[in-house]
Amino acid sequence: MSCLFCRIAAGEIPSEKVLENERAFAFLDIRPLQRGHVLVVPKRHHERFSDMTPEDAAAVMDLAQHVARRQSRALGAAGITIAVNDGRAAGQEVMHVHVHLVPRAETDGIGPVHALFRGKTPTLRDGELREIGAEMRG
Repeated sequence: MSCLFCRIAAGEIPSEKVLENERAFAFLDIRPLQRGHVLVVPKRHHERFSDMTPEDAAAVMDLAQHVARRQSRALGAAGITIAVNDGRAAGQEVMHVHVHLVPRAETDGIGPVHALFRGKTPTLRDGELREIGAEMRG
């Protein structure tokens, strides 16, 4: 098994486990964006979010919700940024699905995720949202 997160979930590589359930594992990120930054991963290897079984996706999100509650209570987080970088183009570095839970404070100065795209978002023409929706419904 060469996948870093598979090896962490299997206990082959030490980690600071926060919580786990039958299908998912939550541990502290060793390169945190904020104190208490947690990664939640499915125990079975899935490279992309859409590759997960519905059961694994539900288990990951259920565990993420439990972790977020604990971050709020234990760390006093005023909010939690929850993010999935799905695919290399989205910034995924470890090719195993993982959900970031980053504790936030009103005064952390980071701002919303939308700030990453400020000035880089497309301008849509009239009717384009309807066209995109139709393409996706396919």
